[in-house]
Amino acid sequence: MNFLDRLTRLPRPFDPAEGEEARDALPGLDPKLSDLVAGAAGCSPFLKSLILQEAAWLEGAFDDPEAALVALFAALKEAPAERLASGLREGKRRVALITGLADLGGVWPLEEVTGHLTDYADLACDLALKAALAAEIKRSKLPGMTEADVATGAGMVVLAMGKMGAHELNYSSDIDLICLFDETRLAREDFHEARAAYVRATRKMSAMLNDRTAEGYVFRTDLRLRPDSGVTPVCMAMAAAEAYYESLGRTWERAAYIKARPCAGDIAAGERFLRTLKPFVWRKHLDFAAIEDAHNMRLAIREHKGLGGALCLEGHNMKLGRGGIREIEFFTQTRQLIAGGRDADLRVRGTVAGLARLAEKGWVPQAAAETLTGHYRFHREVEHRVQMLRDAQTHLLPNSAEEFDRLAAFMGRDTAELRAEIKARLTEVHDLIEGFFRPEEAPETPEAAEALNGDVIARWPSYPALRSDRAVQIFKRLKPDILGRLARTAHPNEALVAFDGFLAGLPAGVQVFSLFEANPQLIDLLVDIVGTAPALAAHLSRNAGVFDAVIAGDFFADWPGRAALEAELAARLAAESDYERALDAARRWRKEWHFRIGVHHLRGLTGADRAAAQYADLAGAAIAGVWPMVLAQFAEKHGTPPGRGAVVLGMGSLGAGRLNAGSDLDLIVIYDAGEAESSDGRRPLAARPYYARLTQAMITALTAPMAEGRLYEVDMRLRPSGNQGPVATSWPSFQSYQQEEAWTWEHLALTRARVITGEPGLAQDVEAFRERLIREKGAPEAVLEAVAEMRARVASAKAPAGPWDAKLGAGRLLELELMAQAGNLLAGQAARDVVSGFAGGVAIGWLSDGDSAALNAAYALCWRVQMVARLISDKPLEPERMGEGGAAFLLRETGQEGLAMLQERLETLSREASEVMGAALVRLPKGR
Repeated sequence: MNFLDRLTRLPRPFDPAEGEEARDALPGLDPKLSDLVAGAAGCSPFLKSLILQEAAWLEGAFDDPEAALVALFAALKEAPAERLASGLREGKRRVALITGLADLGGVWPLEEVTGHLTDYADLACDLALKAALAAEIKRSKLPGMTEADVATGAGMVVLAMGKMGAHELNYSSDIDLICLFDETRLAREDFHEARAAYVRATRKMSAMLNDRTAEGYVFRTDLRLRPDSGVTPVCMAMAAAEAYYESLGRTWERAAYIKARPCAGDIAAGERFLRTLKPFVWRKHLDFAAIEDAHNMRLAIREHKGLGGALCLEGHNMKLGRGGIREIEFFTQTRQLIAGGRDADLRVRGTVAGLARLAEKGWVPQAAAETLTGHYRFHREVEHRVQMLRDAQTHLLPNSAEEFDRLAAFMGRDTAELRAEIKARLTEVHDLIEGFFRPEEAPETPEAAEALNGDVIARWPSYPALRSDRAVQIFKRLKPDILGRLARTAHPNEALVAFDGFLAGLPAGVQVFSLFEANPQLIDLLVDIVGTAPALAAHLSRNAGVFDAVIAGDFFADWPGRAALEAELAARLAAESDYERALDAARRWRKEWHFRIGVHHLRGLTGADRAAAQYADLAGAAIAGVWPMVLAQFAEKHGTPPGRGAVVLGMGSLGAGRLNAGSDLDLIVIYDAGEAESSDGRRPLAARPYYARLTQAMITALTAPMAEGRLYEVDMRLRPSGNQGPVATSWPSFQSYQQEEAWTWEHLALTRARVITGEPGLAQDVEAFRERLIREKGAPEAVLEAVAEMRARVASAKAPAGPWDAKLGAGRLLELELMAQAGNLLAGQAARDVVSGFAGGVAIGWLSDGDSAALNAAYALCWRVQMVARLISDKPLEPERMGEGGAAFLLRETGQEGLAMLQERLETLSREASEVMGAALVRLPKGR
């Protein structure tokens, strides 16, 4: 479509005579295009000069402006070196002219205008750089490089920063560039000579773009965004830049790299460099401390530029002033920095795209994003108009009434109406964003908190979390709100002591306090947790990053199920290229979901039974996610698994699908090497040591205590021959052992076994074998003898911690689960759960309905007590130490009215269950 068909608006000529002179230079134009030319030239001396210079080219460009730019770009790429500087200046005039007119006429939207300007800047940088590098290579100043290397930048890349990086160049932008070279392409002895050549090439490129000649200039270039620009050369080695960012990089530099993009030279090397900076730019936890950093930057810019005070339109800076473009950019980039480490979808360069993505992901209200987007586009349009007037790198509104009239005419607007709209938009942007950045002050100590124990509060300044001035300042703003919320709890001083424990265990405070300041609802959640579950609060002190999950995502949504968990973890792991980083990502992921289950249970969103299944889902997903990663890492060195491969078998509570907050994992690894004797890798191993070492690698991945903690504690003692047997068991050996050597208690344990992950065919075989074995090995005398013996051995070896110990003791969990296993084995049924085991006992006449009811009642109560106990404390349950919040949680979960009543109920049901067991273990079933 040609230019005329898309024309939607026209400027008015402020100086009609100037407009008519330009109109006369293009006498054959359609009247509307002629009016556009006259309106543009009648307002902008700069555009008039371009129209007069480029009239012949412009007339043809009106037929198809996009095609005109394509042809212009193509011609420049073929320009000889001696003509390049002149050709680039001519190209800049033409690009500035057609984009200016397309902008004024509404032919191209803002993004297309800035996109074409940016595309030309990319091309100009690339051509100028390669011309400079070609000259260095021709003079043999770049060791090891030939003319063929020029096409890929000879190891040097230019990063476009700021608006150029985001494809948002304004009409008269300077361009912010960082120039780097890939030192890995150089021999060590050539480094210094090559660096000097890269520096010269950078200066020549900059001069070709920047220097004013009789033909004008291409782009003003700014190289000061590079690391420590006051002392470093204009082109740096990538390794040196990376070292700087890792050790000294600041928040403003992180924000700058949101928009960074390789635009010239060795694009692939530039992309690799940006990938290495991802951990610097995108933090693994929600980074609410970036809010204060951005606020301080805003204040510093205002002070440096003298932009404080009331809003006055005359001379107002549309970029840096109150309610201006930079405010919107800071708002967007800060939110991206906060959450972009967790959500890669937020890592977009453009401001409008960033706002849209933030709204889509729930980080910014949709209405706010739409409002700011509208204001941003309007602000940029005004900015373009003041720059088009005289090709000045300015962002200032006119200082005089006459010049405001000129601007209004340029925009085809009434002056009073335009002034009112600009002021209203600036004010709305300022008000919206100021509320986001500036924390509200609160009274030092709310009246409701005066009764709190002052001695506890007085020791807070000595804690590690408050050792930095910045943490102290943020906490000072938070403290009144925290004290007020603690004072409003049912037992304020008890809650205060619990919060004190959390604060004392916090190793650092800035990030956590910033998180609370930006999300006050988290303080309520924390107060709820510390007053109810000290163990969970202590976990939070060491792993405050799990709060991220509350803010980012559907924390209070329904449980997604194991398949969804596996998919999410797989995506997290796939995003990490390094094995150890991937394991750390798995550890963070597991902690977040583990925390979520605990909070849901604590707040009554889910009960003990569902929470138990969720903990098991989580463990299963973690194993299923980590196993193939461990296998791939191991196979890189030792080759693919010999034979069919292996499976990971979950035993005990994991196999039964019921874990608590503190459960470890009982695992067995079974492999089938078949006829293969060894692996086929660089360092092949015989089948047995291959799978033994692979299993050990898996155990290490799950249990190693690293910076992010560990995934799980693992117990391998249920494998054949216990601790004396190999850590991985061959499939033939496993079958032979279970059929011919295993004790009855091992067959009892097998009733709860479940394949968690591994080779599908072997998994099917293992499950089929398990089912067959259970049908065959349920000899009543042997089963009852084994259960009785195990009851006696456990009772003599492990005394219960007290009357509240739900796991150990007569008629408690261990014995109840053992009875259920006996029921399943005697009945020859493959079910793994406790209820089915008791039902199986009834079906074969071993248990009566009354027996089953008694056992089920005891199990249900013991399980609920155990689930609460492991969540709220890492010590044996003691009512006098659990606090009012913990007691209320325990009573709610068990449906009892008081602790004394609960204790009596627990003892009664356990005693009745124990009596049922005693009778059943001397009674043979009537039949299977």
